Amino acid sequence: MSNLEDDFYEDDDQPNESNPVRARMKQLEKENREIRKALAEAETARREVSFLKAGIDPAEAKFKYFVKGYDGELSSEAIRLAAEEAQLITPQPVADPRETQGWQTSNKVASGAENAPAPPSWKQRIADANSESELFAIFQEAAAQGIDLTAN
Repeated sequence: MSNLEDDFYEDDDQPNESNPVRARMKQLEKENREIRKALAEAETARREVSFLKAGIDPAEAKFKYFVKGYDGELSSEAIRLAAEEAQLITPQPVADPRETQGWQTSNKVASGAENAPAPPSWKQRIADANSESELFAIFQEAAAQGIDLTAN
């Protein structure tokens, strides 16, 4: 007959486990604790990275309570919006799509102007004119641009 005290009160520090199922259970419980600890560390790191991407340093004193109390979505956009609402950071200006498109067009024109060859000089154009009407058109174009070719 077995001793009831031995069956119900097993010592966890016994080097020889008489029950292989209990030994395996202990091993799995230990692995489970280690995995839960690693998971908690990974979640903490993920949370910290999300705050850093939002422009909030969790180590900075003015953000500590915000970081500790934040329980919303962990996307950087959501964190940034919540911090703006709490007036911890200044809102980023939102660019108007039309303004952005205008700047892109302006940049394209400017880059094209840098690559375009310089127009021929007025003197060269006058010298290359084949008729009196071409010559007259050159003088009209110059006058329209405010250039007086008669002074040269």
